[in-house]
Amino acid sequence: MLDFDLIVKKCNLFEDVDANVVIKNISALEQEYSADELILIYNYILSNVKNPDILTAVIRLTDKYRDKSTLPILVDLLLMNSEQNSSKEKFIHVRSMCAKAIANYKDTGAVTPLLYCLNNKDENYKVRLSCADALGKIGDKYAVAPLIDVVKDEEEKSVYLRESAASALGLLGDMRAIDPLVTILETKQGLMNKFTFLKERVIEALAKLRLDNNDRAFYALKSSLSDESVQIRINAIEALMESNHPKAAEAIKECLDDNDEEVRKNALIALYNIEGRDILDEVVSLPVYSQNLKQEAKYMIEEYEND
Repeated sequence: MLDFDLIVKKCNLFEDVDANVVIKNISALEQEYSADELILIYNYILSNVKNPDILTAVIRLTDKYRDKSTLPILVDLLLMNSEQNSSKEKFIHVRSMCAKAIANYKDTGAVTPLLYCLNNKDENYKVRLSCADALGKIGDKYAVAPLIDVVKDEEEKSVYLRESAASALGLLGDMRAIDPLVTILETKQGLMNKFTFLKERVIEALAKLRLDNNDRAFYALKSSLSDESVQIRINAIEALMESNHPKAAEAIKECLDDNDEEVRKNALIALYNIEGRDILDEVVSLPVYSQNLKQEAKYMIEEYEND
């Protein structure tokens, strides 16, 4: 049986010493105790220690084992009210770390507390961001509707949270997300600045969904090919390639004369994935294409076609 009094003394857990010393002592326990014993020790520390730096370090250590007995302790820490702590920012980081660690368990039983934090508009946005990411990674369809609500919420103060919710919807792969995501894309067409990254995440999410020749999604993505943002144009090319829409190749082909070299290159790769060797031969032979694009086509022929 573990002697927790001895472990407390070895690690200087409740003494007024530098947190880095305590963390070093805790890490050294790996040389002395078995995996099962370490899990019990880490659970004890997470349940009893209040120092945020120590908690953060031990959360990282527990991720090596991901034992089911640790999960409820992580959930309790996630739900901790950081407003009551003097080191508020550090405890926010602890709670965000908990959400990330919880995601690695892939346990649907953790969805409810994650949603509780996500849906609480008075909650710190960093915690809500981590919860959105975690919900996407866990993959429970119960989270789809709340995540859609976050993405659609025009009054949401944090556009970063809406971005994370969009990414999570892409990971969940639920078709219910298509229309709300397309609506955002349509609404934000031509808008730069703070909405640029939201559009990027929305398009990335659409690329992961089975669009099944969805015309509305196709035209929204096609319009994105003329966006001012290079990354949005590149993301739209990839999403169109994945869409299996009969007009996808035609739309992407217009990007072969884009003013950005990376956009042209990505368009060529996408067209090759759709049409095969013919597009490479066309680019090499016709004078309308740039020399850089011709070189890329020749490289692809040598790399993929002449093996």
